[in-house]
Amino acid sequence: MKLNIVAVLLGISVLVCPILYFLVGPEMTALQLSTLKTLLIICGCSAAYVFIVGELTRNNSQMDKLWSLLPAVYTWVIAARGGMSARLVVMACLATLWGARLTLNFARKGAYRLKFWEGEEDYRWAVLRGKKPFTNRFVWAVFDLLFISIYQNLLVLLTTLPALISMGSEKAFGAVDFAAAALMLFFIVFETVADEQQWRFHSEKKRLLREGGGLESLPLPFSRGFNTTGLWAHSRHPNYFAEQSIWFSLYIFSIGAGAGVVNWSLIGALLLVALFMGSSAFGEQISGSKYPLYAEYREKVSKFIPWFGTMDK
Repeated sequence: MKLNIVAVLLGISVLVCPILYFLVGPEMTALQLSTLKTLLIICGCSAAYVFIVGELTRNNSQMDKLWSLLPAVYTWVIAARGGMSARLVVMACLATLWGARLTLNFARKGAYRLKFWEGEEDYRWAVLRGKKPFTNRFVWAVFDLLFISIYQNLLVLLTTLPALISMGSEKAFGAVDFAAAALMLFFIVFETVADEQQWRFHSEKKRLLREGGGLESLPLPFSRGFNTTGLWAHSRHPNYFAEQSIWFSLYIFSIGAGAGVVNWSLIGALLLVALFMGSSAFGEQISGSKYPLYAEYREKVSKFIPWFGTMDK
């Protein structure tokens, strides 16, 4: 991800969050403000951990390991402080289910170890550290502090704001909440399927490569080097599509709670879209440099929303 993209993301966060709060949605109650302070303390401790451990170990996937755990922590804190209402408990349960799925998917890639600071690092961090200006140790440390540690921790917290704004709602769990729960559950399953298809494809590709020969000697679709099967035949990032949809689904709960169709808890889902735009662009740049056919894949297949375009068999 380029430095200017990071600056834009940070700028949007600083400007849009207070603007949305003052322009749309209800003002926070004393209980919500008190709960937010607790969440910010957890967020601050997490950011400090991510930065210190990441800099000491040069493994910058510390936040990646926490990404799937923190939303469950935040939503259960909110549910407990909010009297364990039906809406808040359902939101917390769904956030926990989402987190369990993502944690297991990351764990099978070797991310978690008994020595918690070790584990497999996301390959994109190593690639990014090798690009200017991040080859400069000081520049990387600033990036690590501002973007990886502080910004991403704040973003994770912001995605759970629909639960915070739903605290104290007098509206009973209703049709809108049922729709939100059904959508969120559907997209969790969708993302699970996408990740499983990706895992099986690359596991089989690695097995075939171990048997001998180069990538070009493998049968289709493995000779392309990247997955073009299942959901990946109709979307270049079906997992990202589902991930963004999950947090928009969580936002719908705030509508059911009576916070209005547009309210300030939307900011987390919006910023997540911005993050995935930058992350996917960087990932595609890496894939395009490794696989000659990836340019054709980009031309024929939708980036996020699954569509009818597909690579030839």
